[in-house]
Amino acid sequence: MTGPLCRRLAEMRTEKEAARPAALTAVMDAGTEALRGSGILDRLPRVGDRAPLFARPSVAGPTIRLKTLLKRGPVVLSFFRGRW
Repeated sequence: MTGPLCRRLAEMRTEKEAARPAALTAVMDAGTEALRGSGILDRLPRVGDRAPLFARPSVAGPTIRLKTLLKRGPVVLSFFRGRW
């Protein structure tokens, strides 16, 4: 993929790698390669895949239901690890 977002993410990666010790980057890279080698990427959802209908509490408290959101139109899901 190319585009402004991909370029900016690559720039950010380069900036972060330059700011951290090389040994730490090596450990992180080894962990990433281990995950790739495990086959986990073959089991990840792809762009355009249908998500299972789910209900989850929002950060504000109320439960969010995918079925309800889909009534308003397409939904983009973003997954994050949480706080670092």
